[in-house]
Amino acid sequence: MHHFSASRRLTSSKKRRLTSLIVLLSSFMFSHTTHSAQSFTLEQIVKIAAEQNPSITISKAREDAATASVITATTYANPQFEIGAGPSNYITPGGQGNNRNWGVALSQPLDFPSVRNAKREVAEKNVDVATLGIELTKTDVRARVKSAFYDVLQRQAVLEIAEADRNLLKDIRERVKLRVDVGESPKYELIKADTEALAAERDYQSARVRVIEGKAYLRGLIGAVVPEDYNLTGELPLSASLPNIEDIRVLINDAVQLRQIRAAIKTSEANLRLQEKLRNPGLTVRAGVEQDPDLRQFRLGVLIPIPVWDQRGGPIAQAAAELKEVNAMLSERELAINRDIESAYQRYLISQQQVVAFESGLLSQAESVLKVAEAAYRFGERGILDYLDAQRTKRVVSKDYLSARYEYINTMLEIERLLGYELLEVKS
Repeated sequence: MHHFSASRRLTSSKKRRLTSLIVLLSSFMFSHTTHSAQSFTLEQIVKIAAEQNPSITISKAREDAATASVITATTYANPQFEIGAGPSNYITPGGQGNNRNWGVALSQPLDFPSVRNAKREVAEKNVDVATLGIELTKTDVRARVKSAFYDVLQRQAVLEIAEADRNLLKDIRERVKLRVDVGESPKYELIKADTEALAAERDYQSARVRVIEGKAYLRGLIGAVVPEDYNLTGELPLSASLPNIEDIRVLINDAVQLRQIRAAIKTSEANLRLQEKLRNPGLTVRAGVEQDPDLRQFRLGVLIPIPVWDQRGGPIAQAAAELKEVNAMLSERELAINRDIESAYQRYLISQQQVVAFESGLLSQAESVLKVAEAAYRFGERGILDYLDAQRTKRVVSKDYLSARYEYINTMLEIERLLGYELLEVKS
């Protein structure tokens, strides 16, 4: 009986050691996995996005298609070869039928030079539009990637604050519980501390989810080349600033969006000229030989279409309407860009003032109030409610400061996207 108990204790001891070893190995593997996550800088992220983002690939494919259309516009139509044979029967008396008759002909359609030039011009203008489309897409992707990158950094900063608050409030809760247990504080203080601790835990978990969400969105902009588990290194370029609004207004006229629409207007104008010239596009040169039993004939002719029934009224009117539409789009886009830039610039100024206000006084004031409230609570001069209120105020001020920092950068990125110019340079 004693031998069985000793054996069972030995087995239990082995199980505990094995369990401890498994836990230790799992912790090591988890720690190794956590610390082995690949880190990316903003420069690396932007470079990967430029190579992998599907929108840029689509724009490049459109440019390739437009370039191919130039080849199509400058290529001559293929000639047509005709051959035929059949029996001959004479109608007049005395004639004899003969199967030795045949005909051969070669036809070559030819466009008038003005039509060929118009086709080539339309194709070349489409290439210009597609090239500017690549530039516009790259600018848009770059601005969106940078905004998402800085958004993740801001969310990580919020997570750090939430984690520190959670740990601090857990510690406060334990201290309050001890004081309540010994009768130094009323029970409602523990209830309040529990409530604040639960709220801090909720904020921490929410912040963790928001970081994961931000990283997933950024990875979606970049591509699957970035692993699901990755880290970002960098900081918000708070030292950067925009030119004054007058200088920005000068840049609006050369915005990539407007340049692309102007190129589309030139394309529509060229297409309208082409449709007008296609009323009489060209001619067909035909040469052939016809062999009868006793007669061989050589034929050389020209076929010219006569615009009697179809004078291309529909395609010409359609091209004119498209030109009118693109001109209207240019006016609408100019107004929209001016409106959006003015709005973004005002938000930029407001966020700039907020950042300065936080850094010049609000953050230090909130920290000072918290220290005073904490000292007063430790010495019993104030209750836990005052201390928790000061802690909550400090947390709100810190989060508002982070939001103002991100808004300051994001408004600059929005203006960058609207203009098509890189205002916040990516540094290695």
